[in-house]
Amino acid sequence: MQASVPAADEPTAEAGEWQLAALRAEIDRLDEALHGLLIERSQVVARLARLRLKPGTALRPGREAEIIRGRLARHHGPLPKTAIVRIWRELLAGTTAMQGAFSIAVCEADATGGYAALAREQFGALTPLRLHCSPARTIAELAAGATAATVPFPGEADPAGAWWQTLGRESPRVHVVARLPFWAPRPEGSPPLAALVLSSSPPDPSGNDRSLLGLAFAPEQSRTRLLAALTAAGFEPGRVLIERDANRGLARALAEVAGFVTESDPRLSRLDLLAEPAALLGAYAVPEEPLPP
Repeated sequence: MQASVPAADEPTAEAGEWQLAALRAEIDRLDEALHGLLIERSQVVARLARLRLKPGTALRPGREAEIIRGRLARHHGPLPKTAIVRIWRELLAGTTAMQGAFSIAVCEADATGGYAALAREQFGALTPLRLHCSPARTIAELAAGATAATVPFPGEADPAGAWWQTLGRESPRVHVVARLPFWAPRPEGSPPLAALVLSSSPPDPSGNDRSLLGLAFAPEQSRTRLLAALTAAGFEPGRVLIERDANRGLARALAEVAGFVTESDPRLSRLDLLAEPAALLGAYAVPEEPLPP
């Protein structure tokens, strides 16, 4: 039987092996270039750490969100955007750890649970996690040296979710600085959870943010009236959680508003209905895709 002859445009086994070797050599060259740039980047971070003037942790969630948004806006090609997020999250975790002790407290009893998974996604697979069963104990870790604390996003009629009422009374003061997860839709099998990140360092703006206000008012005031007061003061309100306690004679609300609000914002002083001055509890970068409420 006569042996088959390859078509003119069909690569021979020898040619295919040569092409594979050439492509692998090209990948090796690119890996060398990428590694060189990573070394160069880390050297810049080390210089930045020596020049850092503000006290507190090196954690800057707003700046990190801005960096990742920039990479996603520039990205094209077959590599999934989720891979870009993962690569840069690990890179940011590594360079943050270069600048000082880096550990995260998480409100969760089980290291395999959903909130621990969210923390790993945000802060890196190898960053130390300290797990606690209650928000109060988790937040207390900040005074003990934790870089940040991850707690469940609060909900109404949930006693464990009312931890936000203590914000602003700690020493050092605690701020909301991020919301997790930052990227959605989630991969299959990801926990369908939302969390807030707290830190003793104040939040930093990302360019697209929401702020959280703590409000105290008379229990008889309605949600509609509170939303109207926020709008009249010039805020664009979003989600508002209300905790009513007749025994204290006050109701308290956690109100999300659009934008990055600072202590000097004149709209805070324009809020009426309040029994106490409005408290600025922090801010977070708006996630890149809509999250479930």
